Amino acid sequence: METGTGAGTGTAGRDGGERPGGRTRLVQGPGLLLVWLYGVMSVGAVSRTAFEISTKFDRAPLAYALSGIAAVVYVFITYTLVRGGETARKAALVCCAAELVGVLTVGTWTIVDPSAFPEATVWSGFGWGYVFIPVLLPVTGMLWLRGSRRS
Repeated sequence: METGTGAGTGTAGRDGGERPGGRTRLVQGPGLLLVWLYGVMSVGAVSRTAFEISTKFDRAPLAYALSGIAAVVYVFITYTLVRGGETARKAALVCCAAELVGVLTVGTWTIVDPSAFPEATVWSGFGWGYVFIPVLLPVTGMLWLRGSRRS
């Protein structure tokens, strides 16, 4: 693989869809907003989970563990979006689908059996505590990632 500034490597320039090294750029246009939102959710979920697990894990271990899983998912998707490339795009797409399954499962579970969750998770009630961003973000992410495929 040839490295360098992009000259002669078959990669597009600054406004193009590829980065030096041939990686597809995912953080452009609406993708920039998507990575920003995933970044904000990462910081929020990691901070919340770290506090909850370190101070009151015994109150609701299931809820806090699920919030931890959500935090890991958000961080991974943020990383793959920033990294770019076809492999990262595919990994982010799979992770967004898994995230959506998680949000729908946990959201339904918290409504059907609220006693199982004495404390809320990031995904409780489909993300109502986060203005429903947790249920909207993976759908938006999957749409963006499918449309950003390399031609």
